[in-house]
Amino acid sequence: MPEYDQAVYIISIAAELAGVHPQTLRIYERKGLLRPGRTQGGSRRYSQADIDLLQRIGELTNEGLSLSGVKRVLELEAEVQRLRAEIDQLHRQYRRDIVPFQPVRRV
Repeated sequence: MPEYDQAVYIISIAAELAGVHPQTLRIYERKGLLRPGRTQGGSRRYSQADIDLLQRIGELTNEGLSLSGVKRVLELEAEVQRLRAEIDQLHRQYRRDIVPFQPVRRV
């Protein structure tokens, strides 16, 4: 089984898995919504991550968003994911750096 982000699917298979026409994948690539891998010969190859992204694009367009709107939503979702990862990292660092509280005894 290929890795989640390993580009293995040819355009026709990727389109079928995502439930769209192969030309749709080319349009999404031109609009900057998708960046498939390429073989040395220049053929597109898609990963499962790309298929999931295609399905997300489909959800957003079905809700009435234009492709430019979809692109903006995807950018914002990526930023939220990046910020969550940064918060998690800072939280781990905070927990590592904090000195456990010990009450002071008065004499």
